[in-house]
Amino acid sequence: MSTLAIFGANGTIGSRIVQEALRRGHQVTAVVRDPAKLTLTDPNLTVTTGDVLDPASVAQVAAGQDVVISAVGGGDGPGHLATIEPAAQALVAGLRTLGDTAPRLLTVGGAGSLRKPDGTQVWDAEGLPEFLLQIMHAHGDALDFYRTVSDVRWTNLSPAALIEPGERTGGYRTATDDLVVAADGSSRISAEDYAVALLDEIEHPRHTGERFTVGY
Repeated sequence: MSTLAIFGANGTIGSRIVQEALRRGHQVTAVVRDPAKLTLTDPNLTVTTGDVLDPASVAQVAAGQDVVISAVGGGDGPGHLATIEPAAQALVAGLRTLGDTAPRLLTVGGAGSLRKPDGTQVWDAEGLPEFLLQIMHAHGDALDFYRTVSDVRWTNLSPAALIEPGERTGGYRTATDDLVVAADGSSRISAEDYAVALLDEIEHPRHTGERFTVGY
């Protein structure tokens, strides 16, 4: 079993990652701003405070871990712009200070930069509200940064076009830079099955140093 530190552990996606990791018997350190907001208890769960935007805090949390996971968000569009790419910078900077002992890094990405079957990207669709475009491009900027990094073992996992709480089926399909689309034209994944895919990647690494995506 692995030791995992999860930033953003009380968010919609982060909380599902915590639950999936505990379900599999991993040792989990949930890194949150306010421990009082995380009410889950488990013998394999430790809750601590940390700042994903501070490289020193990242390094302190990451030391001795096998994997660091970032599931942080920013709330609205401006919040994502102020959080996602700066967090990517801080995560990498913090892990670099640990040298050869640095854990792997898995981060929750966005769907905006994925290619659709017609060759355009998701964020090219007409009529998208500005706040959503800001969220998409915040994740795109973070991915652009990760792709310049060769000295930290990173993986970025983009969801389908629609991700929301739902059922854990354990089934999903993956791709690299192409949106996973079902036969009916929809692109979706439950937050629970997204967590399954992320934990599968932790246990059986196939996408180190790249982005991949998941959907039904």
